[in-house]
Amino acid sequence: MAQQHTWVDLQVRQAMERGDFDDLPGAGKPIKDLGDSHDPNWWLKKLVERENVAVLPPSLALRKEDAELAATLDRLNVEGEVRRHVEDFNKRVVAARYRLPEGPPLVTMPRDVDEEVAGWRERRTARLAEQRAKARKLLAEEAARPRAKRRWWRRAVSPGTR
Repeated sequence: MAQQHTWVDLQVRQAMERGDFDDLPGAGKPIKDLGDSHDPNWWLKKLVERENVAVLPPSLALRKEDAELAATLDRLNVEGEVRRHVEDFNKRVVAARYRLPEGPPLVTMPRDVDEEVAGWRERRTARLAEQRAKARKLLAEEAARPRAKRRWWRRAVSPGTR
């Protein structure tokens, strides 16, 4: 134990000579201000800053989810999943209304499940029709494109035997 510090210094020196510390992230950059006092949650603040995590009060989170609900539903493929998602959203809105407010007041109202499913169906039908029209257009363009004439000896040779 008495010579442990010399062993550690030797290991660090050998690693420096091998170049293990070259090209590390942040090399040559100044250390950011550490502040006067030690913050025990420094790692959490750095994580939130690095990952762009937004922690919203429940009322604002529900308001944001309400604004993005149509786009979220459009990503679902089955009507049963759409119904479950809207019912779950409604349950969380009602539960938030009965709790004490944590932040701004809750202005989000529950959604009518049948109306949301009908809207989802309409948007899905329009989206599928648009995709079919694009596919038909691509097929028509492909059919109209002139093809290079293939010689008879090219037809006889299969692609794997060339």
